[in-house]
Amino acid sequence: MNKITGILALLFLSVSLHAQQEDEKEVVTTVLDAWHQAAADADFEAYFSKMTEDGVFVGTEAMENWQNAEFKEFSKPYFDKGKAWSFTGLQRNIYFNRTMDMAWFDELLDTQMKLCRGSGVLKKTEHGWKIAHYVLSIAVPNENVDAVVSLKKAKDSVITKQLKLN
Repeated sequence: MNKITGILALLFLSVSLHAQQEDEKEVVTTVLDAWHQAAADADFEAYFSKMTEDGVFVGTEAMENWQNAEFKEFSKPYFDKGKAWSFTGLQRNIYFNRTMDMAWFDELLDTQMKLCRGSGVLKKTEHGWKIAHYVLSIAVPNENVDAVVSLKKAKDSVITKQLKLN
């Protein structure tokens, strides 16, 4: 292979990889948007069909670290009332591993708690992209951190003490 052919092959490979990543970003975006919409629509089955069976949801409270079955149990009453939660993506960054079977992301969300940050990991399965891990956090402006810390200090102290005893 001569030098020009090699350069052209690398260029083609690079363009193909970029196109594949862009296509996969669209698919991942669709999954995440549909997941959030399923919660807004209180569609329990559609919501949990977007997660892996061993999926994890980390909520905004210190002890909210749910395996899928626990998260289903916690969430079911909200979905059954016809109103779960409503998260609308405002900004999202998506990244992939080299083999394009894992994706991770971060997103800024408009929610009933105002601005929140979501981040997570998706796995490509035989049934498409599924959310394996999701972390939700409330976005706190730096200038308000002291006030938030003051509000949560007592409860955090109790939790810290309990965890240190275990």
